[in-house]
Amino acid sequence: MLFGSSGIRQKYGQQLVETAISVGSALAARSKDTVIGMDTRTTSPVLLHAVLSGILGSGGIAHTAGIAPTPSIAFAARDFSAGCMITASHNPEEYNGLKLFNPDGSSFTWEQQQDLEKDLKRPCWADWKNQGSKREIDAIAPHSAAILSKVSVNEGMRVVLDCGNGAGCKISPFLLADAGVQAIQLNCNPSGHFSRPSEPLEKNLPYIGEMVKKTGSRCAIVHDGDADRMMAFDNRGRYIDGDHLLMLFARYIGAKRVVTTSDASMLIEDIAEVRRTPVGDAFVSEELRSWGDMGGEPSGAWIFPKISFCPDGPFAAALFCEIASEMNVADAIDAMPAYPIIRQSLESKTARETVIAIGAKNPTDGIRIEEDDAWCLIRASGTEPKIRITAEGRTKQAADAMFERGRSLVKQAKTP
Repeated sequence: MLFGSSGIRQKYGQQLVETAISVGSALAARSKDTVIGMDTRTTSPVLLHAVLSGILGSGGIAHTAGIAPTPSIAFAARDFSAGCMITASHNPEEYNGLKLFNPDGSSFTWEQQQDLEKDLKRPCWADWKNQGSKREIDAIAPHSAAILSKVSVNEGMRVVLDCGNGAGCKISPFLLADAGVQAIQLNCNPSGHFSRPSEPLEKNLPYIGEMVKKTGSRCAIVHDGDADRMMAFDNRGRYIDGDHLLMLFARYIGAKRVVTTSDASMLIEDIAEVRRTPVGDAFVSEELRSWGDMGGEPSGAWIFPKISFCPDGPFAAALFCEIASEMNVADAIDAMPAYPIIRQSLESKTARETVIAIGAKNPTDGIRIEEDDAWCLIRASGTEPKIRITAEGRTKQAADAMFERGRSLVKQAKTP
């Protein structure tokens, strides 16, 4: 299957460029017009022009937005038949890929992806008299205006902002400034190279906590490569894990129904009715289209249907600033319960085969083992050659035991 848990991602090369041309052609065959954006990777312009060539060569209309965050392209898609973002999100720089969106900002569903894959094998090219057309648009200004209309930050607060040299550089510094926030900017130039690993994990951000404390900031905000993700530090310079950030957002906006993934903590079930999906923001957004007040993944993908069905890092950043301007975030986090949770990734060239051997029907959905006081999820990454193991227990002993159970299953699995 070409699509993973969040679009198409591969190491950059000729095959990916050829795939991008075919995807553009298939989009033109099914969509009247498409908006296209890209992240800051050095390979993104080539892929954008490849998609553009496929659309134009098949008689479609393309609206190009240049470098823009994924949520800005998803927001802009409301004015078109489809959206296409050139990005590998949080993956290392040698990767790139494509994400496809419906007009409501939701990712293409599994059925849409399957249909499009079939179209890739069919010739859709138009003759010389029926070539398509290209136009340029600003996807960032409308998105920023929509965010500012929905948040209100007490002016004068100082925050640390790290865009990781990704597409968030094009919106978040200006968005926060317009909201009255003084942002101390780190890695906010779209250089085309990431000065830190793009994924906003605590281990990749060792300098943020001290920066918060030294500058007297109320919080810190961190994006990944395409700014669909947002993670945060509190006013004491502590990294806030995704499970507690999900709870903080849900409580603040009064969400009674929350959609999250199979690897998220049991915590959210203490405050809301919950529906779980396989890991991947596309599954969360698909469920949210028919049920729920908000959605999120512990990885930092936060979906607020009132603005879009796409994970929206800039909106989450502005909303978090609003929260931080009204309350002591560190105290709020400390008042929340916490269950020991373990998340680890194991390098594996046979990740999919191993997870199927354990008993999963779909390797990227994985297999979840549950007991009264603990659970474990074993799944193959949809974007990297890794097996991800998540285990949680009401006690550390229960979490450790469940994690070891999952790791033992992986080690003992017999693959073809």
